Amino acid sequence: MKVSIASAKHKLSELIKAVEQGKTVTFCRNGVPVVDLVLAKPCMAGRPKFGTLVGRVVILDPDWWRPWG
Repeated sequence: MKVSIASAKHKLSELIKAVEQGKTVTFCRNGVPVVDLVLAKPCMAGRPKFGTLVGRVVILDPDWWRPWG
């Protein structure tokens, strides 16, 4: 859906409802697309879960903690 910025000022609540229904709204200035309004991704709340990096961390030197001497 393409909307001019001037008309978007008056219909912002309607445009937000359209985005909540899964549509993408493009704001245009003089017929040129400037900004897309899309649904935000939910943020990860709370503490990180243990085990999310299993298989992603590679230990190159298992004795990294020992002194060199």
